[in-house]
Amino acid sequence: MDDGLIVRDQITGSRRFDNYFWSFTLFLGGLGFLLSGISSYVKYDLIPFAHPSELTFIPQGILMLFYGTLAGCISLAIGLTVFWDIGGGYNEYNKVENLVRIVRKGFPGKNRNIFLVYPIRDIRAIKIEIKDGLNPKRNIYLCTNDNRSIPLNPVEQPMALSDLEKKATNLAKFLDVELEGI
Repeated sequence: MDDGLIVRDQITGSRRFDNYFWSFTLFLGGLGFLLSGISSYVKYDLIPFAHPSELTFIPQGILMLFYGTLAGCISLAIGLTVFWDIGGGYNEYNKVENLVRIVRKGFPGKNRNIFLVYPIRDIRAIKIEIKDGLNPKRNIYLCTNDNRSIPLNPVEQPMALSDLEKKATNLAKFLDVELEGI
């Protein structure tokens, strides 16, 4: 929503394509390893296009069972973060109420919903952090007067520098605060 006085940015949480892909891929791979380990124990091919029953159960079958179980557990963990939409939410910049609201979803429990509210007068600056290299970071932070830096953009592939600068500049102008890090 952007009517001049209220700006709201939707934040994509863990419901991204790469999480769906890895959860599904790990599930299928783990199932294959698990069936191979069981096949080596019962000496019957549970996978029709392979012959895992020819594997010796100790140590190969046990290792296949371990890898299958581990892949299944990781797949389940990723699947649950997708189901719960960890990290999803929104940022709302409201000039009518002079408030900034940052809302995110966390893991289930009594503190599942993360709800931060700051008066606009307590916002010192919008800061950009850019780190290139093997693990690049391109983040926008909301800096408060008490020296907190709250990340505003979602965890995903680093956004283009032009988009990052444009978004941060527009936000700093809207909130009437300075822009740091450029």
